[in-house]
Amino acid sequence: MLWAIDVGNTQTVVGIHDGSKWLGDWRIQTDRARTEDEWRSLLWPLCQKEDIPWRADGFMISSVVPPVDEVISRWAKQDFDLTAQFLRNGQQVGMKVDYDPPQAVGADRIANALGALEIVKPPVIVVDFGTATTLDVVDKSGTYVGGVILPGVMVSLEGLVGRTAKLPAIRLEGTERALGKNTIESLQSGVVRGYSGAIDTLVRQVSDELDGEVSVLSTGGLGKLFVNHCETIQEHKGMLTLDGLLIAFSRITS
Repeated sequence: MLWAIDVGNTQTVVGIHDGSKWLGDWRIQTDRARTEDEWRSLLWPLCQKEDIPWRADGFMISSVVPPVDEVISRWAKQDFDLTAQFLRNGQQVGMKVDYDPPQAVGADRIANALGALEIVKPPVIVVDFGTATTLDVVDKSGTYVGGVILPGVMVSLEGLVGRTAKLPAIRLEGTERALGKNTIESLQSGVVRGYSGAIDTLVRQVSDELDGEVSVLSTGGLGKLFVNHCETIQEHKGMLTLDGLLIAFSRITS
């Protein structure tokens, strides 16, 4: 049983794989102050609810929040007597990285690339809707060649609402028309259509810089929404990052 954990700035995704399928996956808030005992008390009931045995044969982690790393390592050791594996760079998993410097590429972005290459042939672009919205790009040779980073959808929306007196917090969903007839519709249209347009423009521009027919996948918490509004995204893969961690674990421990 492999525990795959992707620690993001805002949310952490935890998945348990039995060697043939994902038994369960959960999205929880990232808390830098969470202790080993709190990790256990949070995840144990979730496993019980899904009838998943409380055991592990390995831990594979991507993290952009270093303070959490040591806590997870101690928890894995205490509960399962395991040394957690961390994805740090492309070299660990045999992926060439053309980036300056190579180690600056986030582990989650390497995991996205690994997961994508199991699904489609390169070149491929992965659009990840997280705290930041990122494009991860792999060229036709299978080399991670860079990407794009822009402020995340919710970061932008919360920043706008927090800095204005009269704009309300809204439920993020698409609109039937671009023209908003009230404040909520106007915000929904601006955020969803605005970001969709930005993503489509960036995907097309990046694709023009690559050789070959480019596949475009999305992942991340808001990917389900935006795959229906972005013309360039071909398919949403909600488990893509964890799938990449599964591949990383196999390569690192083989």
